[in-house]
Amino acid sequence: MSAIRDNLVRIRERIERAAYKVRRRADEITLVAISKTHPANTIREAHELGVRHFGENRIQEWESKRNLLPDLDATWHMVGHLQSNKAARAVRLFHTIDSVDRSSLAERLDRERQNQHREAGKPGGSFLRAPVGRMRVLIEVKLDSKSAKSGVDYEDLEALAKRIRELPGLELRGLMAVPPYFEEPEHARPYFRRLSELRDALQGEFGAGSFPVLSMGMSHDFEIAIEEGATEIRVGTALFGDRPRA
Repeated sequence: MSAIRDNLVRIRERIERAAYKVRRRADEITLVAISKTHPANTIREAHELGVRHFGENRIQEWESKRNLLPDLDATWHMVGHLQSNKAARAVRLFHTIDSVDRSSLAERLDRERQNQHREAGKPGGSFLRAPVGRMRVLIEVKLDSKSAKSGVDYEDLEALAKRIRELPGLELRGLMAVPPYFEEPEHARPYFRRLSELRDALQGEFGAGSFPVLSMGMSHDFEIAIEEGATEIRVGTALFGDRPRA
């Protein structure tokens, strides 16, 4: 556990410094530990050290690990690209889907969430661990038009946000993005700033405080993201070390 403990101390120090630099409080920033490819016992170690948010990229991988962690009080984030035909499994396995990038996926998630409500009302009805209620979602925005990464294009963002807000089973809380990778983290700043500006524009349209979450920044660049307004950072390698090879 010592390696994860030491890494977590360093990460928290980095968060503190970045927040202080722009007169923010460190407790305004949520650390989402990206645990993809790491075994269940590693997640348990991080949880014992106080980490409460974990992100996974693949449905099947998380299914294989979650049964080993039934006792953990944590919030499970789906942060990878999600196919619509896996929406039913996703709403039962995760508390939040942070990578919604199209209306067809949002509508499928909404239907599955409402199905959960109906099942919960039946005698003996239950779900795995996801609570019944509106499911938190974030919209993933494509910050680089040349990138093959998923995400909604700028010009379609407002329409997608409007559609999700119409769906009774979902609660849209904000935006998520993955900028291009740069060896020099400072080069990612314009992308983080752009996401913050897009969020502000949406709040101008839908109301102040309507999009409180900005999920951006990873192990190598999260300080820049915090300086530009990130409320959630997604950290894997800096916490768990290099991903295990298959």
